[in-house]
Amino acid sequence: MKVCLQRVKKARVEADGRNVGEIGPGLVLLVGFREGDSAEQLVPMAQKIAALRIFEDDEGKMNLSLVDRGYAILVISQFTLYGDTSKGRRPSFTDALNPEQAERFYLQFCRVFENMGLTVATGVFGARMLVEIHNWGPVTFVLEG
Repeated sequence: MKVCLQRVKKARVEADGRNVGEIGPGLVLLVGFREGDSAEQLVPMAQKIAALRIFEDDEGKMNLSLVDRGYAILVISQFTLYGDTSKGRRPSFTDALNPEQAERFYLQFCRVFENMGLTVATGVFGARMLVEIHNWGPVTFVLEG
């Protein structure tokens, strides 16, 4: 499982020309799954993300978490995180998890955040989406688990 996490002032996602998810301050999570991933990875990853101290306190230090601030999450499926570009010029996606299982993990991952009481917006799994991200900082991290 790989997550590209971006701290944002705001973000939104469109699918088929309509707005399907939007948040104010918070995090955009681009999430990919690979062969060998399991459902047991979802809760620890979500807990880490929710508690990650990447928001500034009153003194300008990154000491506060998403939970501390009460911010929202926009979760987007992103199988291309497992694109292999080591050979040639065309990426290979053989390491990406099959779409059926990846969608189950994606939906479960979103539910973990909802069960934490967080506001969660999503894209549409497998759809071609237009994602508008206002990266705040910019602050971007890649987490693997």
